[in-house]
Amino acid sequence: MITEREKYMAFDAGMLSAVAAELRDKLTGAKITKVQQPEKDEIDLIMHIGRENHRLLMSASPSAPRIHISSEQKENPIAAPMFCMLLRKHLGGARLCEVVQPGFERVLRLVFDTVDEMGFPVRRSLICEIMGKYSNIIFCGENDRILGACRAVDFTTSQKRQVLPGMTYELPPAQDKLNPLEAEAADIDALAAERSATGELRADKFITSNYLGISSLLAREIARRTADGKYPTLGTALSAVMTDIKDGRFEPTIVRDAGGMPVEYCFTSLSLYGDGYTTDSYDSTSAMLESYYGERDRAERLRAREADIIHLLGGVGGKLEKKIARQREELAECERGEEYRTRGDLITANIWAIKNGASSAVVTDYSVDPPAELTIELDSRLTAAQNAQQCYRKYTKLRNAKRELTHQIELAEAELSYIETVRDSLSRCETSADIDEVRAELVTAGIARRGAVKPSGSKLRHARMLEYETSGGYRVLCGRNNLQNDELTMKLAERDDWWFHVKDAPGSHVVLFTEGKGEPDSADFTEAATIAAVNSSLPENATAEVDYTLRRYIKKPSGSKPGFVIYTKNWSALVQADAALACKLKK
Repeated sequence: MITEREKYMAFDAGMLSAVAAELRDKLTGAKITKVQQPEKDEIDLIMHIGRENHRLLMSASPSAPRIHISSEQKENPIAAPMFCMLLRKHLGGARLCEVVQPGFERVLRLVFDTVDEMGFPVRRSLICEIMGKYSNIIFCGENDRILGACRAVDFTTSQKRQVLPGMTYELPPAQDKLNPLEAEAADIDALAAERSATGELRADKFITSNYLGISSLLAREIARRTADGKYPTLGTALSAVMTDIKDGRFEPTIVRDAGGMPVEYCFTSLSLYGDGYTTDSYDSTSAMLESYYGERDRAERLRAREADIIHLLGGVGGKLEKKIARQREELAECERGEEYRTRGDLITANIWAIKNGASSAVVTDYSVDPPAELTIELDSRLTAAQNAQQCYRKYTKLRNAKRELTHQIELAEAELSYIETVRDSLSRCETSADIDEVRAELVTAGIARRGAVKPSGSKLRHARMLEYETSGGYRVLCGRNNLQNDELTMKLAERDDWWFHVKDAPGSHVVLFTEGKGEPDSADFTEAATIAAVNSSLPENATAEVDYTLRRYIKKPSGSKPGFVIYTKNWSALVQADAALACKLKK
């Protein structure tokens, strides 16, 4: 099974070598005529050479980092981002003179000849780092001084390497691995034999553990070629791939499933996939990459935008969990309040026997049977009465702290529960408009600052609620997020409409509209409850308890979070979270 990590790791150092070879062939000497930044993590360079214009795409997207020539033209924001303006200022009219891949790293340096503000010739570098969620596009001047970056990296983000204007650019920290371009087949086989003797992992794991810049996909392909007898040893199979890279021999390939959807890509042919899969070969690495990402970019971009919100929620949720844990520890300390009150009572009861300046006193506790003698530590600087008052003050302080801490814990737990409802809402996002509404909700709820998370467009686009129809012909609406839940329940639903929500779990508000049709029958109630169960955090086909009530019994407390309501009367139904049934009822 191919994991999400392996998908972006397919753009490994070998793939970058293939792209570098193509860029050297087609773009060396090309002049930059335009610089665009259609996405926050994407730069497009429009480059002219001969009679042709080429669009060089560089993406630092965590889900789809890449660099290649592209024909896709994206809509650009009205106001260009600061990084884009910086590149326009320094790279307008610059010519590409070098394409450098240091070692066998997932780093590509584009070197440009241009002039500075005084008209003197200078060289600037645009460095593209393809490293999953750590991908970046970095702009450097003379002596590799960083002028700007698509993604700034400070001490709060990384302790190992910072990427900030004014600093000197450094390659990402080196891994303790060998460069496969420099390895001989015999040396590879010798190392493999040594590792296997000490219980080393299987062939593909051996490659990724010991050699730099090789994705899991390519490692499995090399191991497969050895197992199939195409190459006698692992060393010869790996060396053959490296020789192809050094000689510029590439076979760009996309693997597709039975439905024609792209599954994987590589700069060399793939034999890993069997029946039910087909392979497409391409003349150009860029054409292959554009085909692959052109078909998958929309979904990947959507998931990436979701990831921003998930990251935000994770940070807020983590802080809340730490806060609650700390407050519970403080609350446990507050339980000592009764101890201080008892101590004050004992001092007061025995005040006649305690001498001034005493550091301790033996008192008799008559509250237990039989009475017991206790030794109480005293502050010798205080009288007995003052010691008693000090104990009472500590008791009062801890009692008040207990009350406040209990309240604060309740608020924090409610906040944590709300965050879980937002996570659940994200699972139902299908379009950019859906995500925009969740972002707007976070601002409304005070989780994010206004402007910290922005909708993709200049204006918030409202997503449609999910709509269903029961077998009895009743219309059912389901909120995709908490803002829609509020609108559905508090504005659209009438007093005699029925409201549904899964019990004790995050989920959508569901309303069955009666619309003057009279009382729905049991099948309609069951179907509406099933819709509520499916649109919740519960797993598919789980048995769910769903609360339902008339809209007239629902209230929204003043100042409460989006989606939060209370109800004074309700019934419950046990249903199965049947996604197939919900899909059948969906309009």
